[in-house]
Amino acid sequence: MTWEVLSMIGTIAFAVSGAIVAMEEEYDILGVYILGIVTAFGGGAIRNLLIGVPVSALWDQGLFFQIALLSITAVFLFPKNLLKHWQKWGNLFDAIGLSAFAIQGAIYASKMDHPLSAVIVAAVLTGIGGGIIRDLLAGRKPIVLRSEIYAVWAILAGMIIGLKITSNSWELYTLFGIVTILRVLSYTFNWKLPIRRLEEN
Repeated sequence: MTWEVLSMIGTIAFAVSGAIVAMEEEYDILGVYILGIVTAFGGGAIRNLLIGVPVSALWDQGLFFQIALLSITAVFLFPKNLLKHWQKWGNLFDAIGLSAFAIQGAIYASKMDHPLSAVIVAAVLTGIGGGIIRDLLAGRKPIVLRSEIYAVWAILAGMIIGLKITSNSWELYTLFGIVTILRVLSYTFNWKLPIRRLEEN
């Protein structure tokens, strides 16, 4: 049940995120749906490839595809004056999606008895994969590579689950809340990893 709830939260969050980025780039309605779907399911597809799950397993998620389509439709029909606050709400949806999918990916790998390293990789790829694909298709530099601390929180989630520190649903939901809050704090206060520049300013 925890896995399904987190999958649903992540699917909605990333579908909305992808749809809004597409609308910012002035894509047509087909482009909005494509970018929303790719953002919601791209990370899971990459994860499946690397941990040995057939990519075709994604097609068994009919309910989640319907949820994603409904979420994208709702965003497309949303009043424009409310969408102007995308920078605020978009970052929040992105943080929720990152947290939900990172935990879901880690649970997936852990249940397959993969080692800690694979659990962490699954968490990172599921958490950030869709966002990277979204940004690349939108012609943007991926936020995970240039902005505030992002993938670190997915690594943290994967490590905690891989080490079996969490053992029940409530602990996983608590972890979800903590990772989401840490991501929100990182963009609110502009926390960044060290950068080494090759050119003098």
